Amino acid sequence: MTAKITQKITPFLWFDSQAEEAANHYIAIFGGDSRILGITHYAASAPGETGTVMTVDFQLAGQRFTALNGGPQFTFTEAVSLAVSCADQEEIDRFWTRLGEGGEEGPCGWLKDKYGLSWQIVPAELPELLGSGAEKADRVMAAVMDMKKLDLKTLRDA
Repeated sequence: MTAKITQKITPFLWFDSQAEEAANHYIAIFGGDSRILGITHYAASAPGETGTVMTVDFQLAGQRFTALNGGPQFTFTEAVSLAVSCADQEEIDRFWTRLGEGGEEGPCGWLKDKYGLSWQIVPAELPELLGSGAEKADRVMAAVMDMKKLDLKTLRDA
């Protein structure tokens, strides 16, 4: 049974065959209001192997997602990323470490997880820091450009 969530737009994530594994991985990282909402399986008339997981509906921090086991035809690119707004450096460090396990670090607070999905791990106050006047914004942006994992104190001090 799928839980009812009133959300107009749901990100749909295409995996090769790891949809359920990935959903459980993300749920373990985000905790709180994160859970599996429902799982569908391929029927005999569908293109996947009958009885295997087709989709996994899940939520992370109250946001609904659907993961599809669609096969290897498509992979994630940086053209789409998920931004995680972090309250403090502890959250930045935690999400950076957990989501980055088995993946790769990128510049400016970006990383790819072990499934190839891109994430931006950013302090919640970054828009405020970037909007606090042209000179300050320029210093903050220069600092961001020099980092992989973002350091909140350095950004505040910029």
